[in-house]
Amino acid sequence: MAALLKANNIQKTFGHGKNAVHAVKGATFELEEGTITAVVGESGSGKSTLARLVLGLLPSTGGTLEFDGRDVTKLSFMESQRYWRDVQAVFQDPFSAFNQFFTVQRLLGRSMKLIEDKKEATERMHEALGHVGFEASDVLKKHPHELSGGQRQRIMIARALMMRPKLLLADEATSMLDASLRVNVLNVLRDLRDNLGTTVMIITHDIGQACYVAEQMLVMEKGDMVEQGSSKEVVFNPQHTYTKQLLADVPKLHGELGEMVH
Repeated sequence: MAALLKANNIQKTFGHGKNAVHAVKGATFELEEGTITAVVGESGSGKSTLARLVLGLLPSTGGTLEFDGRDVTKLSFMESQRYWRDVQAVFQDPFSAFNQFFTVQRLLGRSMKLIEDKKEATERMHEALGHVGFEASDVLKKHPHELSGGQRQRIMIARALMMRPKLLLADEATSMLDASLRVNVLNVLRDLRDNLGTTVMIITHDIGQACYVAEQMLVMEKGDMVEQGSSKEVVFNPQHTYTKQLLADVPKLHGELGEMVH
């Protein structure tokens, strides 16, 4: 299977000299097309900084990041605009993402403006809502307070899908949701992989979620990528002490793995 994204020793350092913080110390990995990869680690591990490097929201300090064979750490502004159509993100807080006075239709209309053909834009909106389990007529006129947290997060995924991205990055996209709603959103991501062939990168502190949804797992600790491999390999045969510590915090994981890891 071809690699959509290749990171080679990608780095990010904030500050200089004694005050320098090495948030990502040199990560090398690949995201295969049509798969889900989870980046796992506790707060301060560097996983969200890595996500922002992939999204082009931060300049890298060193290394390369190839997307479809092209180094995207050195894009011009116009090239970045095109890149951001191919790589879309869904972030942590579905509540702050909404203007409380906007309807869902007005929210999605912002993405529609980026699509020149208005008929196509409308078709994409209806298509994207369908992919996340909505009938357009049921939600377009609703305001945020009329939707659950899980529904709002699915709307945010639909907004990203309107651009028909090659890569969807979900940064702690379920951390503010109840357990049942988390599973709902994770199942949407799995459906996107299975039905659309979308490549998905999930940033999470929850190794249990990573096992449930991802084929591949990358484990980060204090800026270092300490372990990577298939979810089964990482969970059943962890090599690094930090990975073993994360697994120890989820005591039921091994017993449930037959259902969780595919």
